[in-house]
Amino acid sequence: MSELPTELVPLSPEQLAVVDLARTFATEEIRPRARAVDEADVETPWDLWHKAAKVGITGFMLPEEYGGGGFTDVFTQCLVQEELCVGDLGIGNLLCSNGFFADPVLELGSEEQKRTWLTPLAGPDTPMTSLATTEPGSGSDAASITTAAARTEGGYVLNGQKAWISNAGEADFYVVFAKTEPTLRSRGVSAFLLRKDTPGLTFGEPMRKMGQRAIVCREVFLTDVFVPEEQRLGAEGEGFVGLMRTFDISRTVLGAAATGVARAAYEYARDYARTRVQFGKPIVEHQAVAFRLADMRTRIEQSRLMTWRAARRIDAGLDATAEAAMAKLTASETAAYCTWAAVQTLGGWGYSRECPVEQWMRDAKLEEIEEGTSDIMRLVISRSL
Repeated sequence: MSELPTELVPLSPEQLAVVDLARTFATEEIRPRARAVDEADVETPWDLWHKAAKVGITGFMLPEEYGGGGFTDVFTQCLVQEELCVGDLGIGNLLCSNGFFADPVLELGSEEQKRTWLTPLAGPDTPMTSLATTEPGSGSDAASITTAAARTEGGYVLNGQKAWISNAGEADFYVVFAKTEPTLRSRGVSAFLLRKDTPGLTFGEPMRKMGQRAIVCREVFLTDVFVPEEQRLGAEGEGFVGLMRTFDISRTVLGAAATGVARAAYEYARDYARTRVQFGKPIVEHQAVAFRLADMRTRIEQSRLMTWRAARRIDAGLDATAEAAMAKLTASETAAYCTWAAVQTLGGWGYSRECPVEQWMRDAKLEEIEEGTSDIMRLVISRSL
């Protein structure tokens, strides 16, 4: 695997160590298991989850005061995410998914909530977590959710349905977004912490997906689910603010993930082109192939630098909503292009299920959809013009 271009952004010894850990884990543990995980389709690769937890990958992004690795800056999270997703996009996203759960807890939670819900995520036996926002009738438009949280003595009663929820049914901890004031849009959204064994919380069958099959998705059903008031994150109506902050981070980190799979596709296609001989010379020497590889490499560099810029703005406390959207838009479309270009370069071999690039092409498509589609990213960016 190629090295990260860090000549303009020197890394600390600690950052170098965690990046090396992620690269080694991706090479030795993730890539060898990736095809079997894809073929299993709707099975969580718990062996990889437990191995990653033992070496600190599943909790590296959590604050030290809660037992985590202390790499709370988004920039370092992007470095690690890219390396893991060079190994496999779906597995890389799975292994860092506790960070998506932790973000709203860190943004909105009390000190007691942080210690109660985040400390268990830092150990070698960490539970899996899930963030439940999307509904059958509301995808990117999170303000239009209809799951209701009605006030009752001592807390709330939740009723509704979520769809396409990553880790649903596998996870032990959930952040669920619901409306405490149905007549309002974003100002009526609140966030709640739930455990898997909460009465009334049930799950559908695993959804069969085009790609990123390491992450099991299910529908989530909430039927008269009682949630104590102390499990509400922040004040009533603050959930949307916390969600938008989470989106800025998650979109940036997913930009790094998409850059990782694009890089994997480029490196595989480049290495193949150097050894595949057609018309008396390696195909890398044919102009069409060389130019395609040049485009792949250029787009990867663009995606990485835009992702790093968004991460740096978030870490500096600056508004980064547009930058995060630009990073995700560019990186996700780069991943789609580079995985297509890899299949095109390898020809019939690339189209075979024996070759990883066909899987990467399927996996990459989700990056143009999750956490806001490419159309939504363009809308977000246009609002900053």
